[in-house]
Amino acid sequence: MLKRFRLKAGLCMTRIKDLGKLLQGMKPALAKGEYVFCTVSESALRGLGNAPMLIFREKEGITVVLEKKIATKNALSYSGTWAMITLTVHSDLAAVGLLATVTGELAKEGISVNAVSAYCHDHLFVPRAAAEKAVGLLRLLSQKAGRDKLSGNPHK
Repeated sequence: MLKRFRLKAGLCMTRIKDLGKLLQGMKPALAKGEYVFCTVSESALRGLGNAPMLIFREKEGITVVLEKKIATKNALSYSGTWAMITLTVHSDLAAVGLLATVTGELAKEGISVNAVSAYCHDHLFVPRAAAEKAVGLLRLLSQKAGRDKLSGNPHK
């Protein structure tokens, strides 16, 4: 059963749609830990309780994203470990271009990305070995967006 909850007053109330402002204010934050993507049965999912960060049901099965240590403890199969980078800007779910821009920048450097948009923020799962490089590239992209705004050349 899904729990319903109310957002605290003011939480994510100012969501941004403007791409230039999103890029300038994204402030990527690398989460601690290693994450994995696994497929599980309904019964295995129930056994995980609140551990999964993400649950997605596809016609082929259930995908969960959770900490590697929890997957290991529960003998779940996975391939590859991922780091989670949160773009801390409060992006509007209807904003256009943020994920295309950031994933495009990372792709230029050969960094794969699995993106998740949540209510308040966008989250990027990148290969663990490329996490620091990805954060550095995103910070440079954010700084460039700020310089472009100051020079009157906003990112479009």
